[in-house]
Amino acid sequence: MFLVMGITGKVGGATAEHLLAHGKKVRALVRNREKAAHWADQGVDLVDGDWNDSAAIERALKGVEGAFVMLPAVWAPSPDYKEAKGVIANYVQALAKAAPPRVVALSSMGADRTSGLGMITALSLLEQGFRNLTSPVAFVRAGGFFENFLYGLHVAQGGMLPVYYNPTNRKSTMIATNDIGAEVATLLTGPAWSGRRVVELGSMVSADEVAEQLGEVLKLDVKAFAVPRAGWAEAFEQFGIPKGHTGPAEEMFEAVNAGWMDLGAEGAERVAGTTSARDVFEAAQNAAKA
Repeated sequence: MFLVMGITGKVGGATAEHLLAHGKKVRALVRNREKAAHWADQGVDLVDGDWNDSAAIERALKGVEGAFVMLPAVWAPSPDYKEAKGVIANYVQALAKAAPPRVVALSSMGADRTSGLGMITALSLLEQGFRNLTSPVAFVRAGGFFENFLYGLHVAQGGMLPVYYNPTNRKSTMIATNDIGAEVATLLTGPAWSGRRVVELGSMVSADEVAEQLGEVLKLDVKAFAVPRAGWAEAFEQFGIPKGHTGPAEEMFEAVNAGWMDLGAEGAERVAGTTSARDVFEAAQNAAKA
């Protein structure tokens, strides 16, 4: 039995799918059983609770062979990242008591740094918070998700894909959530390890290449367009981030453009992705037509 946190999201869902495909039993901590009903139909053991309840996490960890944990995405975090700190404290308390045989935690490229990361600061705090766990821990430092470009299926009809990557031909680490799920499942079920591991997950891809692959799916000539820095705040507000709270998202993309998300952290293992941006766009387009 393996615990998968965030099963109703993209990465948790992909992890559960890969585990189930390999005949493994899966448990999930869920806040809304109705939202997770299709997982129950596939035999997933649902435990009531969420990452704000350390006792519930501990119950979900009972008797598992391994656990996948992650933080909820908070696009407008408090200045002191209290949301992430609270969840991390709950995880640490539960994991210290349950001491599962192995833990895989979703992190991010750049999380080895401790400042100038914007939203990725939460994952840097996660890695720091897990340092003293007795269980073997693997941090999966994933690149930027190809799924974050899915808005392009709707906005790129005019041939332009607005991005925050500047310059657009500069490569940074990117990955599909399906590949994250595959790697997490491999780590959970593969050979045991001791201590701490760091896995950099993804391939070096540019926004120009993503736009080109989007164009192939849309059968259009699509070019990446770097949104001017002065327009970032307004653009993020249009994505739903409250006015005056876009700083962490802006700082994150500044870190990406500064090269902090590149492969090559000392002591890290590297795993390339096998799913392309084109694959992600095609899958989303086919799902929309179904």
